[in-house]
Amino acid sequence: MLIDTHCHLDFPDFDEERDALVARAHAAGVGRMVTISTRVRKLDTLLAITDRNPSVFCSVGTHPNNANEELDVTADDLVRLAEHPKVVAIGECGLDYFYDTQTPEDQKTGFLRHIEAARRTQLPLVIHSRSADDDMAAILRQETGKGAFPFILHCFSSGEALARTGVELGGYVSFSGILTFPKSTELRDIARDVPLDRLLVETDAPYLAPKPWRGKRNEPSYVVNTAEVLAETKGVSFEEIARITTENALRVFSKMPGL
Repeated sequence: MLIDTHCHLDFPDFDEERDALVARAHAAGVGRMVTISTRVRKLDTLLAITDRNPSVFCSVGTHPNNANEELDVTADDLVRLAEHPKVVAIGECGLDYFYDTQTPEDQKTGFLRHIEAARRTQLPLVIHSRSADDDMAAILRQETGKGAFPFILHCFSSGEALARTGVELGGYVSFSGILTFPKSTELRDIARDVPLDRLLVETDAPYLAPKPWRGKRNEPSYVVNTAEVLAETKGVSFEEIARITTENALRVFSKMPGL
């Protein structure tokens, strides 16, 4: 069994066949999916999907590229909403300096509120970090010093130094279909050095489909292909990487029931 720790089943890309793609994921051996929030105000849409699908869980949070839309959302709000039994994580939140759509100040304001909520709930913080390695590492170090909180560096495509910092601070590193791309040699080198007990796999569907579907719409069943490449990268069997990443996912998503 595998767990797709990060997908976006509420996106309109899936409106016509949401039940079918969940069924395909099950047929491929994907036993759990976490559909990730990008706007707190759309949480009801996520919860409707989780209610319809017992194997699907969700998070609550504001994507950094939407930061200024939800600056009125407080840590208290996040903590309260996370009480729902199907909400198993906080985020996705973080820093994105690649797309110049939100100010760094607004992104950091939202990020710090999400960190506080993760610290208080001890639910994993799903972190989006793009072109922001130094600021991300500094915030994680500073905030961990105030009190530990579980976190995931999702869809990891940053530098080796941020991966090391994340592991050092007790976080997990999650790899997507990017790992399978021919030119991702440096990323595979980073994955090779991440301890086995800190590895996760995800799709980030509908984005970043792995080979052989690169350039097409992604879906949770394709996490199998990423896991195969991760197994090869780590020099272990597919069965072993499936077992390890599933154990890791159930450990960090501690509110999610086992398979």
